[in-house]
Amino acid sequence: MSALLQVSDVSVSYGKVEAVRSVTLEVRAREIVTVIGANGAGKTTLLNATMGIFPLKGGVTFDGVDIASLDIEDRVAAGLSLVPEHRELFATMTVEDNLELGAFRIAKATAARSQERVYGLFPRLKERRKQLAGTLSGGEQQMLAMGRALMGAPKLLMLDEPSLGLAPIIVADIFRIIGELREAGVSVLLVEQNAKAALQIADRAYVMELGEFVLDGPASDVAQNEQVVASYLGFSHPA
Repeated sequence: MSALLQVSDVSVSYGKVEAVRSVTLEVRAREIVTVIGANGAGKTTLLNATMGIFPLKGGVTFDGVDIASLDIEDRVAAGLSLVPEHRELFATMTVEDNLELGAFRIAKATAARSQERVYGLFPRLKERRKQLAGTLSGGEQQMLAMGRALMGAPKLLMLDEPSLGLAPIIVADIFRIIGELREAGVSVLLVEQNAKAALQIADRAYVMELGEFVLDGPASDVAQNEQVVASYLGFSHPA
């Protein structure tokens, strides 16, 4: 199966500091791929560069098209969306208005269908559609950030630390919905420090350390790797 997203030999620098070094990654259709690693490993930088927020060296193709020179809006129009780590909602606008901003480039009829789909995935957002985004709980804000990204009907949704700061019961909800997105045909590239949850839901995984991928493969295999178990899962295999 050909890759939906192909990142080839990509490097990203902040001045003279190389934050991502020669990484290659792919996400196929109807697939969840996770990138795990410690804080500062370069995971967020990689997502931002793929979205066009940071310049990069290397190749990026999406759905068979070279997008390395496209601006962010054109990448969104092509079907690529990013939910950033800090959500970046418009706090003084309602839930409904935030969602509508996610559909500003699509027809009204399509936007209406997208909104119903989002409300189906996140019933709590429908209940709070007239509420200001800044008054939502952390979990509800994460749902709204994901919902806004989904309004444009992306083919690939990139999620940066969606479980950050959330209660375990809300994290379970978020990961359940990520699984539902795959079943609905949306591919997901997931950056997570919660390695256990990420590896349980993902099809394939990459482990990032100091800007480089040090391991990749089927998520079930990566979860059994002794170094991953010791470094990220918090327990050791029995002798």
